[in-house]
Amino acid sequence: MRMNRTCILKRNRITPVVPKRIEYSGHALKALQLMDRKTGARIVGKIEQLAVDPGSLANNVRRLKGEMVLMRLRIGDWRVIYNEELVVLHIIRIAPRGSVYE
Repeated sequence: MRMNRTCILKRNRITPVVPKRIEYSGHALKALQLMDRKTGARIVGKIEQLAVDPGSLANNVRRLKGEMVLMRLRIGDWRVIYNEELVVLHIIRIAPRGSVYE
């Protein structure tokens, strides 16, 4: 059975996928503006992929220890800290892996 990216199969029914709205914090936007275009485009692409299909990046997503609501997305040497609600992804921070947790 061939399906497009806008549908998923659940219990023999095809249901449309509604992507989450993405909201960037000021710190995250500034980090994207300061990095080179190739890296920025790669990070934005992964964030958009996470908004549409969270299961596709499951091995790169972890819940932060000690935090009930914050999650971490790993993209190479970069980390994206975000909060996920029902229909919104709040991108809180984007930074290299060594300094993102400070």
